[in-house]
Amino acid sequence: MRGAPRVDFGPDRWRVYRLAAREAGRAMRESTVWSLSRLSSAPMPTRLLFAPQDLRTADPTIATDIYSGFFVFSGRAITTSGRSPFAFTPPSRAWAEALYGFGWLRHLRAAGTALAQANARSLVDEFVTSKLGDRRIACSPEITARRLMSFISQSPLILEGADHAFYQRFLKIIGQHVRTLERQVRSGALPFQQLMAGIALCYAGLCCEGLDRNLRRASRLLARELERQILADGGHVSRNPRIMVDLLFDLLPLRQMFASREVDTPDALLHAVDRMLPMVRLFRHGDGTLSHFNGMGVTAADHLATLLTYDDMRSQPIHHAPHSGYERLEAGRSLLVADVGAPPPRPLSQDAAAGCLSFEFSSAVQRIVVNCGTPTIAGPAIIQAARSTVAHSTASIDDVSSCQIVDKKGNWLQRRISAWVLRRMGPVVISGPEHVRAERSEREHVQLLSASHDGYKARFGITHERRWQLAPKGNVLEGEDSFFSDGGRAGTVQAVIRFHLAPGIRASRAQGGRVVMLVLPNREAWQFSAAPVEAELEDSVFLATAEGMRRTEQIVLTVRPAETPTVRWRFERLARTFSPGEPPDQAPELI
Repeated sequence: MRGAPRVDFGPDRWRVYRLAAREAGRAMRESTVWSLSRLSSAPMPTRLLFAPQDLRTADPTIATDIYSGFFVFSGRAITTSGRSPFAFTPPSRAWAEALYGFGWLRHLRAAGTALAQANARSLVDEFVTSKLGDRRIACSPEITARRLMSFISQSPLILEGADHAFYQRFLKIIGQHVRTLERQVRSGALPFQQLMAGIALCYAGLCCEGLDRNLRRASRLLARELERQILADGGHVSRNPRIMVDLLFDLLPLRQMFASREVDTPDALLHAVDRMLPMVRLFRHGDGTLSHFNGMGVTAADHLATLLTYDDMRSQPIHHAPHSGYERLEAGRSLLVADVGAPPPRPLSQDAAAGCLSFEFSSAVQRIVVNCGTPTIAGPAIIQAARSTVAHSTASIDDVSSCQIVDKKGNWLQRRISAWVLRRMGPVVISGPEHVRAERSEREHVQLLSASHDGYKARFGITHERRWQLAPKGNVLEGEDSFFSDGGRAGTVQAVIRFHLAPGIRASRAQGGRVVMLVLPNREAWQFSAAPVEAELEDSVFLATAEGMRRTEQIVLTVRPAETPTVRWRFERLARTFSPGEPPDQAPELI
């Protein structure tokens, strides 16, 4: 990525103020509900009936690390040296969320030893009784929900060999978590927190005896939030593919639990799962990984493969997702996935990126054009850069992002209010494209997609429109970027169109920059060309890898919209492949 994205924060300050005012009202409701809830006692389940299946992959070798006091989550590690892991200051929020969510209990269960069982029981008891750890993170609704699901799912591990006193204490812990989540729901938790609470409360109500009333309330909550958050095409309203995958790992066992208890399964749950599985396939490339849009990072290939085995219908990927704002073009062995949607609602935009009209393109199992993706290990500055427009394969104006994210910038009042919003809601999107139009068609087996957005209209008076055209054999992808101006600053700005290349691709300019030769890791060759501008090659980084950032390159086209309002470009597969070490400095025959 060339330089840091510029931020034009001033015009959006009133949006931040209004957002802070609404959040302050929610905080007041939360305080009131908390005070009233102290007058009631926590529901007490009488016994555990069964434990749901945990579909996520477990690694018994991690159990050895945990027993040795080595806790590795989200790319960060802590060695406890005999101390409690909860006594340490978390090295990152992601690390803390993983620790306090207790999903790592599955690795201890996979070890299947008495030592692992005792270790799990000791760590659960220590967390609950010691009050150690960052309670602000640990007691947030989504982490409380995740911990409740982990405790229930891994209850055979925790309770194996336990005495009656611990069993009763564990039931009390479950009841306390149920009470906490119900209080957080009543106090107006954020939408995704409400959904996670609904799932976790259904887990508790179905797996524990004595929580029938709680189950009825939880079922209504779950149905309401699924209807609100799972769109008609199966996407989640956050537009984040990772959230869809995570939700399915929780919803699939829940669907089975309703059937096992012979309790009527909410229709919203059945319909949501049926719609979400084909939507996951929309994002899937030939190498088995998912497209990098709106918070999607590394694809856990084993998790995804496990998930898709539960697709009873072996559904085909959908190609048109107008509610979620994505399109998929597929021909021959080529595949294109494009983001043609507006930003999600602010309370659900913590991971949303300014990547409108960006796309990813692949040939068979080889990626060609990518977005930079969301890193697993990174600080706030890198994560914010990954969400910027320049980190996506689309066009930016003067390196300004098409979406603005709340940040600690501006005058003293802005910084204080923004910091408070960040603590309460996270880095949400406060402005971006309001009108995004997309249309697809087919002419003589040629697939056509066109889309436009107005994310730059307020600041620069420019509307960006992009067209894609994929040939029937998939050997040619043609595109066109147009910039329509209504005056204003449009005459002085610069548009930069970026195509981030996947790691491992060798790129070289030919014919004086009119052509860029691309050699893929499998030695397949492609040619990129553009008119009426020359293409430049610049450094880039690919962030969505388990190993950390990887250097790569990007093709860059730079124009002034006032002088060159339209740019045409094309990717063409060549008739031959290159041998290792052969310089791709000529243009072989096209196919």
